[in-house]
Amino acid sequence: MDVGIKGFGAYAPKNVVDNTYFESFLETSDEWISQMTGIKERRWADEDEETSDLAYQASLKAIEDAHIEATDIDMIIVATSTGEFPFPTVANLLQEKLGVGTVASMDQLAACSGFMYAMINAKQFVQSGDYKNILVVGVDKLSKITDFTDRSTAILFGDGAGAVVIGEVSKGRGILSYELGSDGSGAKHLYLNPENGKIFMNGREVFKFAVRIMGEASNNAIAKANLKPEDVDMFVPHQANIRIMESARERLGIPKEKMSVSVDKFGNTSAASIPLSIAQELENGKIKDDDVLVLVGFGGGLTWGAVTLKWGK
Repeated sequence: MDVGIKGFGAYAPKNVVDNTYFESFLETSDEWISQMTGIKERRWADEDEETSDLAYQASLKAIEDAHIEATDIDMIIVATSTGEFPFPTVANLLQEKLGVGTVASMDQLAACSGFMYAMINAKQFVQSGDYKNILVVGVDKLSKITDFTDRSTAILFGDGAGAVVIGEVSKGRGILSYELGSDGSGAKHLYLNPENGKIFMNGREVFKFAVRIMGEASNNAIAKANLKPEDVDMFVPHQANIRIMESARERLGIPKEKMSVSVDKFGNTSAASIPLSIAQELENGKIKDDDVLVLVGFGGGLTWGAVTLKWGK
């Protein structure tokens, strides 16, 4: 059985926050932020727009795109670091909002790698034969856990959601290979500080880790699919920082025009960043049926994940 993406959807909040916003209270500038990160603007949810609300909007689009009813969904997996409560899960709240019935639901916590982890979890469930249509959502409302007194991180983060329906697809399409990993010894470099409930990041260490692991994980996933970097039609890295993304692209030897860049519009949206990038490329007509995509991300944990897939239902 070939398993892949049967339906796709993404959602970004309406509030656009450009770099000049930070100039009034941080020692920074639009020029510095743009040069160092590639970010021009990001989207922030309203205070009363919760993580599950973002997930709901993206999920409706994915279900419609899959040409199924919400009641055809038989499991929900939500990748997020910004749940509304320690419990219930965002997936549980989303299940109720969608009216899908009493199906299995759970959250997947692997920070910015969560979307890949959740997709691969869903793939295994579908291949077992026990489930047919699994809704996978990557969603984060990072604006609520951002430390706006920390110049190095305040400028980075945005809010958003992306959703896919994972199920059986036509022969030769879907998820071809994957690479997942983690290294707990690096947890001290990127974590949610329990003292203030905000993100802490050792930028220098995370940068070194990310540049190495994005290239390694992508190469491994490509090799596992019996492909070469030149076979890749679209490279979709986690949109953390343009310099990290460019370093990974260069290590793979993939041309610049084949790398998706949406960090300028959305900033770092953690688990939502890869699906938001895919949405942009679909809208621009740059992803077509039977294109080979490589998705790769890294995040707190430290975690990483890469997926090679052939696009199409």
